[in-house]
Amino acid sequence: MKWHHIEENWAAFYEAIVDKWPEADEAELDEIDGDQRAFVKYIAELTEQELADAREEILDWMRGELPSDVVMDPGHDGHSISLSAKYVGEGEDEYDDDARFGDDEKE
Repeated sequence: MKWHHIEENWAAFYEAIVDKWPEADEAELDEIDGDQRAFVKYIAELTEQELADAREEILDWMRGELPSDVVMDPGHDGHSISLSAKYVGEGEDEYDDDARFGDDEKE
């Protein structure tokens, strides 16, 4: 994942942050509000590490999956749909209902 995913969906990452760093406090995460430098400094203080070591630990954590709260966010869906436009034929709208394809019918 990229930092902009984290920054744009900061509160959705609280659970993942606390899973990785159980000592993390949500009130302090509120104050950080997605600021990458503040987060690195916070994790360094929390884990009693040097900034470089904390930064590396965070980068390792960022190699993981996006939390489901972020993936399921309607804004994320809209972004994914707009990216899919390159696969939709000319003259079609990527936001159109796909019921005509038959996959919305109930058995």
